[in-house]
Amino acid sequence: MKRIIGIGNALVDALAQVSDEVLQKDLHLPKGGMQLVDTPIRLPDAMGVYKYATGGSACNTILALGHLDAKPAIIGKIGNDVYGQFFHDNCMSHGIRPFLLRDELPTGVASTFITPDGQRTFGTCLGAAANLQPEDINPEWLEDYDYLYIEGYLVQNHALVDRIVQLARERSMKICLDLASYNIILEDYDYFLNLLKSVDIVFANEGEARAISGGKSPRAAIDELSRYCETSIVKIGPEGAMAKQGSEFVKVPARPVEKVIDSTGAGDFFAAGFLYGHSRGDRLSECVRKASILAAYVIEEIGTDLPEPVWDAIRREVSPLKALHS
Repeated sequence: MKRIIGIGNALVDALAQVSDEVLQKDLHLPKGGMQLVDTPIRLPDAMGVYKYATGGSACNTILALGHLDAKPAIIGKIGNDVYGQFFHDNCMSHGIRPFLLRDELPTGVASTFITPDGQRTFGTCLGAAANLQPEDINPEWLEDYDYLYIEGYLVQNHALVDRIVQLARERSMKICLDLASYNIILEDYDYFLNLLKSVDIVFANEGEARAISGGKSPRAAIDELSRYCETSIVKIGPEGAMAKQGSEFVKVPARPVEKVIDSTGAGDFFAAGFLYGHSRGDRLSECVRKASILAAYVIEEIGTDLPEPVWDAIRREVSPLKALHS
């Protein structure tokens, strides 16, 4: 099995279930969006209880791969504080090699508010994560890995992304990019288009696919993405996902779920399932099937810190021979 290293914002997720009224009137956050804040958002004690987990888009993907015994790695920046130590220890306990630099700023915190319909809204304080710079990247970190996974939220730091892409290209790694958010794409459209020329595997949801393709339908958008990338994947929610690799096109239905509890990490876990299959040499449709399995399980739980019995069930579905791993 080939190995995967990710780079992204190393954050701690602070998750709380709230009503729509609290979200709008007390927290003043746009539902379903991601808003950068200067300090972590705190709920009054009477409003809810936080659950903590390691977070950040790429970090969620790498965490899921760690649970699948893929022995991945993560590059990021944390603070010298209890949250940073929590992040580091969580990586170590799940077989993830942490290339984590320390910063004078505190560890970033993504305050995540989950409404009764399962929708999540973020108030993100990047903290130390925002200080990850091109000169921080040690080329030796990439030597033992075959895939580089980049979260789209990093694209705003052009110099950092250009540096890591160049290093990966020099080592003939497969470069994988999650497009992150439609508004991030629209704000930096030309750079995204140019970056796609260096990307081998790209992940997009329906909104991101429309944004990058100039408003085209998901089916037309995947053809557009395939002009740049060897493998393109477009997620279409309850309808499943489409993928194209060369002339091969597949559409795989979503795995049924009883109830959506929290959509946090759905796209991140989808990427983990796809890359897990791809790194094992699975056919395209099987990669998408594995992706949809992980995405389905994570939206039935709060946050991305799934109980071990849930991971056992996931492993039985995606890799029967490894079902006994725990």
